[in-house]
Amino acid sequence: METAEIAIANRIVPSNGDTFPKPEDLIARARAMVPVLREREAEAIAARQVPEETIRAFIDAGFFKVLQPRRHGGYEMSPAVYCEIARTLAEGCMSSAWVYGVVAVHNWQLALFDPQAAEDVWAEDDSVLVSSSYMPMGKVTKVEGGYRLNGRWAFSSGSAHCDWVILGANMPAEEGGAPEPFNFLVPRADYEIVDTWHTMGLCATGSNDIVIEDAFVPAHRVIRELDMFRLDCPGMAANPGALYRIPFAQLFNRTVSTTSLGSLRHALQTFIKATKEKRATYTGARLAADTTIQEAVAEVKVILNDLELRLSSDLAELDRRAEANDWPIERRAELGHHTTSMVNSCVRAIDLLMLFSGGKAIYLGNPIQRAFLDIHCARAHVANNPFPYARNVGAMAFGFDNDCLDL
Repeated sequence: METAEIAIANRIVPSNGDTFPKPEDLIARARAMVPVLREREAEAIAARQVPEETIRAFIDAGFFKVLQPRRHGGYEMSPAVYCEIARTLAEGCMSSAWVYGVVAVHNWQLALFDPQAAEDVWAEDDSVLVSSSYMPMGKVTKVEGGYRLNGRWAFSSGSAHCDWVILGANMPAEEGGAPEPFNFLVPRADYEIVDTWHTMGLCATGSNDIVIEDAFVPAHRVIRELDMFRLDCPGMAANPGALYRIPFAQLFNRTVSTTSLGSLRHALQTFIKATKEKRATYTGARLAADTTIQEAVAEVKVILNDLELRLSSDLAELDRRAEANDWPIERRAELGHHTTSMVNSCVRAIDLLMLFSGGKAIYLGNPIQRAFLDIHCARAHVANNPFPYARNVGAMAFGFDNDCLDL
């Protein structure tokens, strides 16, 4: 995919006189890292963690600052730049790209909290990183000045490299109403990381459990999920840029879908290269001449090209709608379905490549098998389940009300 959408990001002008890297330079840095990430992938899988030197390289390259507020040393660039970096890195190692994407989006979300929350995190070091687990597993008790939080959360990707975590919990309702989901920002001193990450794919993401026993969370480090849906967040006055007028799920859900595109592209390139001169064991016929395999490659190409074009178009639309603050609910539902259906399409495509990869693909370390496992694991993420979003889009077309706040 060409990165014409990056032109949108070039409108960013530093307010403090510093020089920001250009979007195309950031993406070139990501492209240059792809061979290194491929070399490190086996080590990362064995360790079940992205290597520290890879995270340091991402920090030094400025990747985590792409969505970070300018008032805290960030670049405040278009989500198109962020997604292109993640997609490119995934051509080297999908786990490393996944950790980048998930962790970097929190630098955007922090701008939605009360401004004091970002001060707590970045006052002394604007390169501090934040992980998350949004599933509402916490138990909350309201106390003077804030809340007491207890619980255990799974799937906190990249948590070993982070000094803070954002956790989900349902807040007990007042006056008999239904509980509502909130996010709680907690420092590393207040939680334990429990090593549970033994998985078939995305092995190096280190998406371990977070355990908290009776931590105090001040009120300014708590944000209501409904406020992020309504675009009525406490940090928006301090961070008035259009970037922070994008509904939370419209950006976060692309965090966990975009990397599958990069992994699929690498798998396709690998498949074509491996099959060009490969011959059938019994007949000696060139497999590249098999019309069924040719058609499979064509099918994967069209799936990948369609997904990349849709992503580019949707990201440009997010920029336009954020500038205009124009978010009709029907279109939000359609855009939400676009991203949640992406990995499902990648699963169909990688299944085709795996089907025709032969017996050698069952050996550990095979790059097509790795993409197959990683993409299937990405599909297991709740934000990559297209069916609730598809049903909602179809229902709204028939006049039913939206029933999804993850838009």
